[in-house]
Amino acid sequence: MAISVETFFLSPESQGTLQAQIQQMIAEGILSGRFRKGEKLPSSRRLAAHLGVSRITVTLAYTELLANDYLTSRGRSGYFVSDNAPVPPDFTPPEKGEETVDWSRAIGRRFTGGNTLEKPHDWASYRYPFVYGQTDPALFDHSNWRLCALQALGQKDFTALTADYFDQDDPRLVEFIARNTLPRRGIIARPEEILITLGAQNALWIAAQILLTQRRVAAIENPCYYALRDILNQSRCHVAPVDVDKNGMRPGQIPGEADVIFATPSHQCPTTATMPMARRKALLKRARAIDALIVEDDYEFEMSFLDAPTPALKSLDTDGRVIYVGSFSKSLFPGLRLGYLVGSESFIREARALRASVLRHPPGHIQRTAAYFLSLGHYDALIRRIRKALSERRAVMQTAIDENGLRVAGTGVFGGSSFWMQAPDQFDTVETAKHLQSQGVLIEPGHQFFQGPDRPTHFYRLGYSSIAASRIGDGIAKIAQAFDGN
Repeated sequence: MAISVETFFLSPESQGTLQAQIQQMIAEGILSGRFRKGEKLPSSRRLAAHLGVSRITVTLAYTELLANDYLTSRGRSGYFVSDNAPVPPDFTPPEKGEETVDWSRAIGRRFTGGNTLEKPHDWASYRYPFVYGQTDPALFDHSNWRLCALQALGQKDFTALTADYFDQDDPRLVEFIARNTLPRRGIIARPEEILITLGAQNALWIAAQILLTQRRVAAIENPCYYALRDILNQSRCHVAPVDVDKNGMRPGQIPGEADVIFATPSHQCPTTATMPMARRKALLKRARAIDALIVEDDYEFEMSFLDAPTPALKSLDTDGRVIYVGSFSKSLFPGLRLGYLVGSESFIREARALRASVLRHPPGHIQRTAAYFLSLGHYDALIRRIRKALSERRAVMQTAIDENGLRVAGTGVFGGSSFWMQAPDQFDTVETAKHLQSQGVLIEPGHQFFQGPDRPTHFYRLGYSSIAASRIGDGIAKIAQAFDGN
């Protein structure tokens, strides 16, 4: 029996090359049982014409499936599903009965119902995506990242690809961070004081698990990174919010019982305020006076295009009080999930043990690929390109905001990739965001960044890392119309 050519189609959402998509399409058909042993596939010429691709693309896909024993070739007769092809399991699943478990009692701790902001997965399809933290494909260096990934797959990197590091990390990546990344922030650290994490959020979770208990107090900025608040709530510690002003967290308002202070001094989240040097020294002095530790999240220092960034808070630390959190997810791409912790060796030793018990270590191939991308100079070239684009977009957005009479509540002194905005008091930006989304405009409501039951609802964030400069003006105009018309 021949398999109809109409069975095959390419989905617009499919990822990978056309050859890979065709291979996957046929393999899935075989694994699902739709294509059976001995059935004939359409000729390469006919399938190519049907799919609108070149014949060589189909031929290469068939050849690869032939090599993997999914297909077999019979002289001039064409390609058939191989007798040795994998087959789906032949069993009848049992009928699903009524659940008798009372999950409301069985679940000992709940992790749902937090403050995580929901962003549309198809944000890139919107014409005006003022979303924060996403990667612009027009700026990312796909070709060199691909080459580094292939290099990391090479025979000489076999150990980095396949080995179980247990609680260790790729020495090349750690060395680059120690010798290149950290010195740019004024930080000197030994490899024993550095731990690779699955992004900054994983680093914050590890720090909270080690430093906090139900009896300890964590001081956080208000407003702050909403995921950090979820992490602290899950740790069951006491949370003490400290209001921020145009210079960031106010050291004098940090309670004396605070054990750990979480801060974003270089680029406050979400207001983008930069803490001046005098206040940084005051923060360190306050932490020393109450014997508290500081967890510094330096999440966007690479995006400094207006002026050179102020040295990290940890560079001013003389008694090992500051634990530093860095991330490549913001500067490379969020899906990378690669960050790092820097702290005293005693702390990193515990962090390494905790990480090993949960996930052992981030994948070796990802670490080695990032190490090559960084050490070969591709990262610095990418950062220069991103800074230039963000500088242009920021200027366009600032002009559009001024022309449309919108109110800016916070702008980064050194750059960044977002504006913290304030709408008139009577507005609920959650409802405004829903209205704008129907017009192809995405904004981020700001209420989830605040602590407490009476969170202000008239703040919102506008990111410009993922929207072309040519679309910013029209998008800002639509936002202004929404606030004028509601």
